[in-house]
Amino acid sequence: MSTSTYGRIRELLVKLGLPLFVVALMAAMMSLPASGGDEEKDLDTLKNATDVFQEMVNRGDIPARVLAQADCILVLPGVKKVGIGVGGSGGRGPLSCRLGDKFDGKWSAPAMYSIGGASVGLQLGATSSDFVIVVATEKGVNAIMADKTKLGTDATAAAGPGATASSNEVGGADVYTYGRAKGLFAGVSLEGATLHPDQDANKRLYGKKIGAKEIVRVGAVPPPAGGAGLVDLFNSKLPARAK
Repeated sequence: MSTSTYGRIRELLVKLGLPLFVVALMAAMMSLPASGGDEEKDLDTLKNATDVFQEMVNRGDIPARVLAQADCILVLPGVKKVGIGVGGSGGRGPLSCRLGDKFDGKWSAPAMYSIGGASVGLQLGATSSDFVIVVATEKGVNAIMADKTKLGTDATAAAGPGATASSNEVGGADVYTYGRAKGLFAGVSLEGATLHPDQDANKRLYGKKIGAKEIVRVGAVPPPAGGAGLVDLFNSKLPARAK
């Protein structure tokens, strides 16, 4: 906070008639740096995403046949539903893709993405939900590599089949979406939600300006310290790609 701003706020508090010791206390609190920061939030998001995906794999909540067809996976922990005015929601999380021209390599370092849209989370009836988005086609990957992607418009999106579905056929959608508020993951529709790279978070994670495509398709950077666990989990737990 600048000195001039600090002085104006202190003057306003005095004019409001607050006791001097209260003014001094409030002014001191305002002068303190905020706890944590954006970098800490980035690391928390990566950790939470790893925990969400670990639990999902341990419980078998998403069919192995769906994960085997994944070109990319986006994990969005703690997406918040907003109820102000029109309403909507928002959240962010890491995207990782299989490297190689044919998506047959190891999993990439994570790129941070943001999600928004009035439909996100409403199906689960909760104020905070976890989501996993499985990108199953090259068309879907190319759409998500764009600056802004609207699910259902730029890439076909479908609620992912459950682990107990009898058919081995997954379907022809570009993207399969799952969500949970409590308990098991279930297929939910995220049609109408928008995805876009979180360029600020990616710059913080990698210490330089870098595009999502460079991270997850070119493999230009190794995983940051906070993202290595998620990449290791993908490489060790996901079945071999099957098309």
